[in-house]
Amino acid sequence: MTTAELYADFAIREAHDVSATYERLSLAVSRDDQLLALLDTLSPSKRQPNLLFGVVRFLGGPVEDPADFHDFTVANWPAIESEMCGRATQTNEAGRCALLLPVLASLPQPLALLEVGTAAGLCLYPDRYAYRYGDHVVGSGEPVLECAATGMTPPAGVPEVVWRAGIDLNPLDVTNPADVAWLDALIWPEHAHRRDRLRAAAAVAAAEPPLLVRGDLVDDLPGLLEKVPAGATLVVFHTSVLYQVPRPRRQAFVELVRDLPGHWIAVEDPDVLPYDALPEPPGEALHNVLALDGKPLAWTRGHGQGMVWFG
Repeated sequence: MTTAELYADFAIREAHDVSATYERLSLAVSRDDQLLALLDTLSPSKRQPNLLFGVVRFLGGPVEDPADFHDFTVANWPAIESEMCGRATQTNEAGRCALLLPVLASLPQPLALLEVGTAAGLCLYPDRYAYRYGDHVVGSGEPVLECAATGMTPPAGVPEVVWRAGIDLNPLDVTNPADVAWLDALIWPEHAHRRDRLRAAAAVAAAEPPLLVRGDLVDDLPGLLEKVPAGATLVVFHTSVLYQVPRPRRQAFVELVRDLPGHWIAVEDPDVLPYDALPEPPGEALHNVLALDGKPLAWTRGHGQGMVWFG
């Protein structure tokens, strides 16, 4: 996929009906030869729309008007390039816990959670948030995570978590204002509800910080597993992470994690983590696949706002 195609695809499959600002901006970039030439100087993994738009917002640049965005990006390219090369799209969306909850609640309790690509660890607190699946409310507290779910019965309660840890090449600290500012910059412009959710989830994490380790998902994961307490069900999970991992390392990770004691939950694009047979996705929007121990269970939306379970 060319860079122009990448941005056009993002507009159609991810931003359409989700962010009018990013849909308009992505289409503009896909037709902007000057910006495309700048982006093509970066490695393919660093050309992502979310990364570019997040960095521009992090640096105080405009995203509402494509012309203003063009001028700012061209004028400030050295700073933008530096940030894009040094950062990753760490969209630490607590709303994705609504996708994990039905599976987590079904496993033998208590749980020891280990998140790969954890960012600031906000998805390590599924037991501390409240959930609303239509008219059905699970749990209590803030934030309340809303998910339009079909084909499944919501769980009766939240899981019991006795240990939580995460691994990331660049873990973030929710008590560091700069790290929280980066997470905020990655939230799409119109999504005020997600900003409120970020603040509420960050407060939960800051009150009882998880164990976050800087490391590689293959080389350093086994060392972290040694810290899992006895008597707890290990759950290794990740959401929208593996697309940033080169294919050979991705395969090495899959081979490692599928043989671990405990369970493995993945929420990834089916082009990134493929399965032998899947039903047709519900519409043209981008959908990820929720899977348990390599078995696909449901189509899911990127920020946890919806899921459709397979029959």
